[in-house]
Amino acid sequence: MNHRLTIQYDGTDFHGWQVQGAGERTVQGELARALSLIDGRAVAVHGAGRTDAGVHALGQVASVELRREISGDKLRAAINGNLAPDVRVIEARVVEEDFHARYSARGKTYCYRIFNARYASPFLVRYTHTDARKFDVARMRECARLFVGTHDWTAFSAAQADVETRVRTVTQLAVRERWSEEGRGRLIEITASAEGFLRYMMRSIAGTLLEVGRGQMDAAQVARAVESGERSLAGATAPAKGLTLVEVHY
Repeated sequence: MNHRLTIQYDGTDFHGWQVQGAGERTVQGELARALSLIDGRAVAVHGAGRTDAGVHALGQVASVELRREISGDKLRAAINGNLAPDVRVIEARVVEEDFHARYSARGKTYCYRIFNARYASPFLVRYTHTDARKFDVARMRECARLFVGTHDWTAFSAAQADVETRVRTVTQLAVRERWSEEGRGRLIEITASAEGFLRYMMRSIAGTLLEVGRGQMDAAQVARAVESGERSLAGATAPAKGLTLVEVHY
């Protein structure tokens, strides 16, 4: 039976989603371990995408083939009973045999959060990048428009990437600010949706917009970075802990 899992995790203590070398704790590895106990054999867990070390997820999706017949509710409970509290399956259900978490996905939405205060809130410090400097959110919104559309994202991705093309289509990019009740301070959120993301792409976009907000870059330089593909023109890659995978679209 083919099962679709929707997963949430705090990425702080994980070395990312994908299984790494021996001894490295990963989300995929933890799920595979729990599912192997349930199915009585080694199983392969396929994720919708790879999140880096320190990146979180509200709605990661995985697919797995199991020999054992089990309902979604029982499978969810069984998996969670064998996981640490920083990762949880929030939904499990039987799906068509041709469903694949990665290849069936049509897009993803990420959110990068900045806590703009002179202190790091203990309620936000694991899930936001704290920066006390002043930000011009209006300028950030103006430059965010330059990222929407189909572009070659060479300037905003890792130098080494096992992909056929770095062309991706960003369908939405919004910059919002609000008051955080948990932190008692200003929260800036950069949310982007795209058909796919390259490694470090979202963090590079966020880092560039942060520099724009601080007055260290302008719209002309951002436009040149997008058009030329020159990494030196883009901003620094923002820290991983501010990034969350919000949703995978099918």
